[in-house]
Amino acid sequence: MPKLQPVDDSFFTTAPSRFEETFRIARPAEEVWAELSSDRPLHWCRVLSIRWTSDRPFAVGTTRQAKVFGGAISIKEHFFNWDEGRRMSFYATSGNLPLFRRLAEDYVVEPDGDAACRFTWRAGIEPTALGRPGGPLNAFVFKTAFADTRKYFSAT
Repeated sequence: MPKLQPVDDSFFTTAPSRFEETFRIARPAEEVWAELSSDRPLHWCRVLSIRWTSDRPFAVGTTRQAKVFGGAISIKEHFFNWDEGRRMSFYATSGNLPLFRRLAEDYVVEPDGDAACRFTWRAGIEPTALGRPGGPLNAFVFKTAFADTRKYFSAT
């Protein structure tokens, strides 16, 4: 599998391609976090299939594998931020196709009172020369995942 380069937090504001959505959800932050860190994270996203490859408890260094479009694209992920109940961030360490130089995502869940929260999902991508023409496909993947998340949580 082609190797990708690690990133830090600055990548979420400097990546050549960036995607971000904030969801207002009428569920407590603890419930939304539990969904994001469940055995089937993001199971509501039609184009994604994700499984953890590390044992619990999750922390910095946790790993998982994501498949997009039924495995047409497969990515191994390494979590470099883990603030239990609030924030998790990963960068991709390798992929089955040489499409990305760097790829990372950041999930932040913040309480908004006792019964609601805000979930912010950010992603950054630096494609390889081969992956550059795939920009519209990347936008489609995130647009679909964001729409599925909004629908699943009945978010505004």
